[in-house]
Amino acid sequence: MTATPYSTRQFALPEVSGISPKTFETHIKLYEGYVKQTNVILGKIEEYSKDSEANAYALGELQRRFSFEFDGMRNHEYYFGALEGGPKALPTDSALAQAVSETWGSVDAFMTRFKAIALTRGIGWAMLYYDPSAKRLLTQWVDEQHLGHLTGLSPIVTLDMWEHSYLLDYAPADKAKYAAAYLDALNWETVAQWYEEASAQ
Repeated sequence: MTATPYSTRQFALPEVSGISPKTFETHIKLYEGYVKQTNVILGKIEEYSKDSEANAYALGELQRRFSFEFDGMRNHEYYFGALEGGPKALPTDSALAQAVSETWGSVDAFMTRFKAIALTRGIGWAMLYYDPSAKRLLTQWVDEQHLGHLTGLSPIVTLDMWEHSYLLDYAPADKAKYAAAYLDALNWETVAQWYEEASAQ
């Protein structure tokens, strides 16, 4: 039986100060490409698995490539999803605000830390995760979009630091301004809800 293919999500993106509509337009097209390639690779894996011995090398390379395409799809769904509804401050009485303060001392201290992670040299993602086993938050840099992902953790904030995310608006030396613009534009009420859903598991 063939599994249902992944579908491209539609995002109601607001205007964002510091990130142009043209950047979002090109960025969404990249996301759509990840969804398409995720489905293509799954189809090829199914096809080649009918004779896995003869296709062992091709299957190996497809499996390696799959995590790149799949994580590119899923990271972007968090990235764009957190912008829907427009910028909203993190509710001070939310469980996420409390967890952030318990982990890093304050929300401001967390933001300083997270922005520093976003400036890691190279292409990748700054991530805020919830670890359901240890019941704690963790930050992480993910190379490209799949190397260094933390197994079993739920993404809470995903900040794309590939150059395609900001190059139409900022020079590479100014990518800190892009990171700040994205974080300022987040709907933190949505992010807080994701945290509550993850921590309730």
